[in-house]
Amino acid sequence: LCFHDPASIADFYMEDLRHEEREQCRVMMLNTRSMLLAEKQLSVGTVNASLISAREIFLEALKCQAVYIILIHNHPSGDPSPSKEDFATTERLVMCGNILGIKVLDHLIIGDGRYISMRSMGKI
Repeated sequence: LCFHDPASIADFYMEDLRHEEREQCRVMMLNTRSMLLAEKQLSVGTVNASLISAREIFLEALKCQAVYIILIHNHPSGDPSPSKEDFATTERLVMCGNILGIKVLDHLIIGDGRYISMRSMGKI
């Protein structure tokens, strides 16, 4: 599978994540041509929080020899608006990725029939 824009990623995950009652965080690992190498569910959290570790994310990316990663998580409330924690986590992961040479292409938040792309918001 090849993903070139936030809409194609959101379409892929929307039905799977929009009805979940707890936050789930996943990472897509891609090669230089944006082809999906692997996908991993990193955590299942609570109704309004999910713990993700930069260490775990990048260990998985390194195992797959990924060049890019895309983060996806859902908001069970249905509102995909990012929280302060979402912005802070994204910023931290972008910095870690830059150090390791694994670029964070986007962080999508899936709501009920809607999504937010941190890249489209100018946060990546």
